[in-house]
Amino acid sequence: MTSAALDLHRPALSRSDLLATPVADALHGWEHAGGVAVAPIDPDLADTAAFVEAYGVPLERSANCVVVGGRRDGVERIAACVVLATTRADVNGVVRRALDVRKASFLPMERAVELTSMEYGGITPIGLPAGWLLLVDAAVTVAGEVVVGSGLRRSKIQLPGSDLALLPGASVVDGLAR
Repeated sequence: MTSAALDLHRPALSRSDLLATPVADALHGWEHAGGVAVAPIDPDLADTAAFVEAYGVPLERSANCVVVGGRRDGVERIAACVVLATTRADVNGVVRRALDVRKASFLPMERAVELTSMEYGGITPIGLPAGWLLLVDAAVTVAGEVVVGSGLRRSKIQLPGSDLALLPGASVVDGLAR
């Protein structure tokens, strides 16, 4: 497959049509939104492996946001975890302990989509529901510019990985990813 052009020079706030509604809303109220760019992509290439191959973005510059949940005393606890695409979130160790639950697992696709109001394969740490833990792997914060979902499968956003640590409620976690 040949690389397609990925033009990440458009300020995200100038193209709200390329952002899920909660993402656009969150960016409008975030002081670091000026550093966020957006680009349209083929929605069939939104999944990480297909995206990096088609657009030539190195895996180490691509970040994934996964949604994990568990229960304690009948109360559901949810965390969004941001890790580099070269790694995987330590769901059964670090994330489980952060949620303070006996067992943690990825939220089913339908539930993650419903709760975030974002498309599966495009879920991003920007604009998540209030009350969720947002765990950012320390490696993401030192990776330079990273590409993550936009809330939609048909676009991606780019921003400094260090800015993800500045999102409301974000916690930087050493060893979140393996």
